[in-house]
Amino acid sequence: MGKKFQLTGASVILYKEGQILLQQRKDNLCWGYHGGAIELGEVVEEAAKRELYEETGLEAHDLDLYGVFSGPDLYNKYPDGNEAYIIDIVFICKTYGGEMRAQASEVVDLKWFDIGCLPEAISPPVKPVLDQFVRECLEGVHD
Repeated sequence: MGKKFQLTGASVILYKEGQILLQQRKDNLCWGYHGGAIELGEVVEEAAKRELYEETGLEAHDLDLYGVFSGPDLYNKYPDGNEAYIIDIVFICKTYGGEMRAQASEVVDLKWFDIGCLPEAISPPVKPVLDQFVRECLEGVHD
């Protein structure tokens, strides 16, 4: 039986020219943006940059705070049975550098998607945030 816990994460939505870079997760084979748990004492922005680099090989040149998301919509039961109530601090990054490469231990694939044509299998705790971001992009908020 898994354990229940609260997780504070730092995440990055990489967005450029009407496209978003998503990763296919190894644990549930769903797609999502990039991020993970903030380590004890770590600065949130540094955690977001670290996670983006670890998962994609890309270095964020800018991070703009998108929002802090929490509540029942961000609950996730992982394949190992653990249950997390996630507080996700999400940044938008539009400029970056480096060479794209998927983190072998966590990521199956990295792929750019047109903002209006995202895959159906979106990781559950990412879906509410991504849905909001897509709505705002289609309304011209993030251009």
